[in-house]
Amino acid sequence: MDKKTSNSYRPLGATGLNCHPIGFGCYRVLDTNSEHEASLRHYLSRGGNLIDTSANYGDGRAERLLGKVLPEIPREQFILVTKGGYIQGRNLSLAQQRQFPEVVHYGEGLWHCIHPEFLETQIQASLESTGMKFIDVYLLHNPEYFLEDHAQRNSLTEAVQDEYYQRIQAAFQFLENKVSEGIIHWYGISSNNFVEPTSSLGLTRLVRCWEAAQAVSPNHHFRVVQMPLNLLESGGAFEQNCGSKTVIEYAREKGIGVLVNRPLNAFASDRMIRLADFLPPGTRPPGPEDLHAILAPVRAMENELEEKLQIPLMYGAGKGIAAYLENVIPQVKSPVYWEQIFYEHVIAPIERWAVQCQQMYSGNTGWANWWQNFMHGIPPILGQLEGYVYAAQQGASDEVRQQLHLAGYPDNGQSLSRIAQHVLLQLPGVSCVLTGMRHRNYVDDSLGASALPAVDSLVILERFQRTASQQPVGSVQ
Repeated sequence: MDKKTSNSYRPLGATGLNCHPIGFGCYRVLDTNSEHEASLRHYLSRGGNLIDTSANYGDGRAERLLGKVLPEIPREQFILVTKGGYIQGRNLSLAQQRQFPEVVHYGEGLWHCIHPEFLETQIQASLESTGMKFIDVYLLHNPEYFLEDHAQRNSLTEAVQDEYYQRIQAAFQFLENKVSEGIIHWYGISSNNFVEPTSSLGLTRLVRCWEAAQAVSPNHHFRVVQMPLNLLESGGAFEQNCGSKTVIEYAREKGIGVLVNRPLNAFASDRMIRLADFLPPGTRPPGPEDLHAILAPVRAMENELEEKLQIPLMYGAGKGIAAYLENVIPQVKSPVYWEQIFYEHVIAPIERWAVQCQQMYSGNTGWANWWQNFMHGIPPILGQLEGYVYAAQQGASDEVRQQLHLAGYPDNGQSLSRIAQHVLLQLPGVSCVLTGMRHRNYVDDSLGASALPAVDSLVILERFQRTASQQPVGSVQ
C-alpha cells in the first residue's frame, strides 16, 4: 500500500506520509530469529507500513533483519524510521577508536553522542544494514542523556540546558544537510523526557526543539517526535509542558507527527506492569513442572549432542543450556527483569559457546547439522519461556481491565493488550502506536486495535488515572 496516498492511514504530521496507526517496533528483534522475520513479513502483508528501529537495537541486528526483508518490498509501501545516539557494543569500540566530540560518558558500557561526526557513521551504518538508499525519518535517540549525566553530577544548570538545545540545533543542521542530499527525508527526536512536568530540569522541551529547527531553516524538516505513553504513564496526554498545551497538542499544532512507544510496558511506583493477558480466565499459574516440559526439546537435542556426537555441553557434562535455563528462569520475578537479562544472560552465552564450537568443530558435519536444527527449534521455546515468566502477572492485568471498565471503557471481550493500544489510538494527535510484535499472533492482536469502535480516550484515561491513584494496580517486582 502506497505510504503517500492511502486514505485509510493517518497523516504522519506534515510529512506528506501516511502511516498505519500501528507500527512495528524493532526493539529486541534479531536477524537470526526466524519467528521475528515471519512476524515482520506478516505485519507488512496485513497492510502495516511503519517500521521503527534504531542503530543500537540488538547491537545492529534489528536493522540487519530489516535488510533481509525490506529490499524485497516496493519502497513506496513502507516507512522506515531509525535512530542514532547510543554508543554501546560495536559503537563503543568505534567511539574508542575515533574519539568523537561531545560524547556523554553516562556509565560503564553506555555512552551517548549526537554530534554530526558520530551521526554520520550511524546513518551510513543504518543504510548498509537495512539495504536502503534513503531513510524516511531519522530521529535523535534520547538526547536527554546529556541532561541526565549532569543531573547525576548535580551540575544541571540553565547554562547546561542552553547547551543541550545548542547541540540539538547543530544536529538538526547536519540532518537538514542530509535531507538536501536525499539521504533522509524527515527528522526528529525520540525522547523519554518529552512527557516530563515543566518543573523537571530533565524535560526535553518540544517548544525549544521547534525553535532550534526554526533557527536552522524556516523550511526545516523537523516533523516527527517519539515518546512513551500508556495507560499508567499518560503525561503526553495531560502534562501541559508546552505553555498551556500538552506535548501532543503542541505537536499537532505544528504539524509534527507523534509516534508512541512503550504502549504495553507501564512503569508505576518503580515497578513494571505489562498491559497484556497471559492466561485464560481460571487458569492456574505455571509451575516447575511446566518449565521442565518447555525445556524438554532442548534437553533432547543436548542429549544427542553429548551422547551421539560426543561434543561437550555449554557448561560441561550434563550441564547444558536446558539446565542453565531451568536454574535461571525461576529467579526472574518480573517481565521487565526478563527483558533486561534476556540478551546478556540468555542469548549472549549461547552465542559465545556456539562461536567456540564453530572454531573447534568447523569440519564436523554432525555439529553443523545439530546447530542448524537447534537454531530452528530454539526461537519458539524462548517464546514459551517468556510466556512462563509473564503468566505470573495475570492478576495485575485483571485489575487493570476492571479499572478500565470502571473508567467507562466498554466490556467488549477484547484482550487487554488490544484495549491498551486502542485507547492510545483514539487520542487526538497520535499518529502511530509502536508495538513490539515478535510473534505473528502479536501482529494480529495489535492490528485489531485499529478496527475497534471509537471511544473517548481522554475521558477514560482521566478517570482511569483517578481510580489507579486511589487503588494502585498490583505489580510484580
